[in-house]
Amino acid sequence: MKLHHDYDLSHANTMALTCTAHTAIELFDTADITPAITYAKLNSLPLLVLSGGSNVILPNKLKACVLLPRFNGIHTISKSDTHVLISAKAGENWHEFVQTCLDNGWYGLENLALIPGLVGACPVQNIGAYGVQVSDFIEKVIAYDLTTGTQCEFKNAKCQFTYRHSLFKDNPNRYLISEVIFKLHTSSDHVQSNYGDLAALSLKLAHQDNRKTIHPKDVFNAVIAIRQSKLPDPKVLANCGSFFQNPIISMAQFTSLKTQHASLPSYLIDDNNVKIPAGWLIDMAGLKGGGIFPILTHRLQALVLTNHTPHIATANDIQKSQDFIIDTVHDKFGVQLVREPVWIDEQGYHA
Repeated sequence: MKLHHDYDLSHANTMALTCTAHTAIELFDTADITPAITYAKLNSLPLLVLSGGSNVILPNKLKACVLLPRFNGIHTISKSDTHVLISAKAGENWHEFVQTCLDNGWYGLENLALIPGLVGACPVQNIGAYGVQVSDFIEKVIAYDLTTGTQCEFKNAKCQFTYRHSLFKDNPNRYLISEVIFKLHTSSDHVQSNYGDLAALSLKLAHQDNRKTIHPKDVFNAVIAIRQSKLPDPKVLANCGSFFQNPIISMAQFTSLKTQHASLPSYLIDDNNVKIPAGWLIDMAGLKGGGIFPILTHRLQALVLTNHTPHIATANDIQKSQDFIIDTVHDKFGVQLVREPVWIDEQGYHA
C-alpha cells in the first residue's frame, strides 16, 4: 500500500471539485486492507472508500482516511453452453471491462458501455442505462467489512438491488468491494435494444454489415454513439454523469401530467407506477444549459450537471445549482427530483 497525507483529490473525482483529504491510502492488494484499517483506527480517522470518483460530490476538506482500491484482474471462473462466470477486480475500468467482455464473446453488459468509473463502484449504485441494470448480471459481490476487517460474499439477492440502489449504498463506509462476479451470456441472441433511440441505431449498424439480426456489438457501438452525441466527456468538461434519478410516479399523477403535457415520455413500471425522464422535466422547465454558474446543466443533455470552473468549484456550488433545479422543476410539474450522486461530508460520511 502507499500512504499519502494532505492528498489532492480534485483530479480523483470526475466533477473536478476541489478537495484535500487528510490521508489517502492506495491499496494494491487485498492484503493491504487490514493494515489500512488499523492505521485509520490508530489515528482516529473515519474511513471512506473512493473508487473512480464518478458518482460522488466531495467536500472542500476531507477529515478522513480515504481508501483508493487499485486491485486489477479479469478471469473466467466457469463456462457452460449458455453462460460464463467472470471475475473482475474492483480497480478495473468499467468501460474497458465491458469492451473486454464483448471481445471474448461474453454478452449482456453492452448497454452499459461508456459509463465512467470502476468495476468496484458498479454494484453500489446499481448502475443502469438503456433498459439494463448491472444487477441483471451480477452473480456475487466480494467485499471487506471495514468494521471487522473480514471478507464477505454477497449473492445477488443479498445485495438488495433496486433502482439505483443496493445494500452497499445503504451501508456507506462499511464495505470495500474488492471483486464482482458476473454471469454473462455466451450467445449473441440475447440483445436488449428496444429502449429509445437505441433500437433504430442498432438496426442501422447491423444493416451496414448486411445483417438482419442485431448483434451485441451493434448495441455497444450504438450506445457509445448516442452517449457521445449527448453526454460530455468528463476529461473535457467536468461532470459526474446523470445527476438526477428518473422519477417514478403514480399512474394517477402521470395521467394528470400527460393531460397537461402531451409530449411527456414514459416507461411503464407496473400497473400503478410510471417512470418519467428527469432530463425531459429539466429541459421543459427551461433549464437546459441553465443553473447557477459555475454549475450548469449540459446544453445537449439537461440531466447532466457540468462544472465550468474545474478544481476551483466546491460542493457548495453544486448545492446551489441542484436546489435551484429541484425547486424549479417541482414548481412547474409537482415532481420531486432526487439526486443520484453520493454526497460526502467533511468526516467522510454520506450526508
